[in-house]
Amino acid sequence: MVDKSVMIMDALEAGPATLAQLVEVTGLARPTVHRLASALVHHRFLSRDVRGRYVIGSRMAELAQAVYSDQVVSAAGPILLKLRDATGESSQLFRRQGDSRICVASAERPIGLRDSIPVGTQLSMKAGSAAQVLLAWEDHDRLVEGLRDARFTPTVLAGVPARLGESLGEREPGVASVSAPVRGPSGRVLAAVSISGPIERLSRQPGRRFAHVVSAAAQQLTELVRKNPESDLR
Repeated sequence: MVDKSVMIMDALEAGPATLAQLVEVTGLARPTVHRLASALVHHRFLSRDVRGRYVIGSRMAELAQAVYSDQVVSAAGPILLKLRDATGESSQLFRRQGDSRICVASAERPIGLRDSIPVGTQLSMKAGSAAQVLLAWEDHDRLVEGLRDARFTPTVLAGVPARLGESLGEREPGVASVSAPVRGPSGRVLAAVSISGPIERLSRQPGRRFAHVVSAAAQQLTELVRKNPESDLR
């Protein structure tokens, strides 16, 4: 059944197709194509367009995003260390996972007061500059849902694409942070690079002070993924 499912998906690489067209291209029996296509739609590997034709579904893009996200994690260590040393603050890489964001890489400030976020820490998507970045480029429905009960406002979120994410005590009192997006080859946001620390050190305008260096680190990761779209970063 796997081989037959792949035949159906291969047939759709050329564009949308009706059930009859899929039967003709694959040579499979109509009931078989209908059953497999329905299962693929259920699991979001296929979808239906406004004319009822079968098309490649969103699950494929999500799986591709996961591959690129793993590459970002593999490449993040040296870049986060450099960012930590340039700013004097702890740096992190966050990736969205459902309704949460997960710290998948970090470089802690070695001494003094710091915002410690160990790898594997699960945080809310309702507060913090990384949450803003991971939400700001989502589609309308996910934006609306993400803003429900969020500590940041629609106005703040609308400004993120122009000036990156900035947080003052949203996630934790006394803590400030700045975040920038890491993108895959398609432009989709894969992760957020952040620095975080006490407001008294980052100031009440941390974006103004640190946006350029945080953005540069995120751009470096973006370029690494785009130059090595398959396996070079693993």
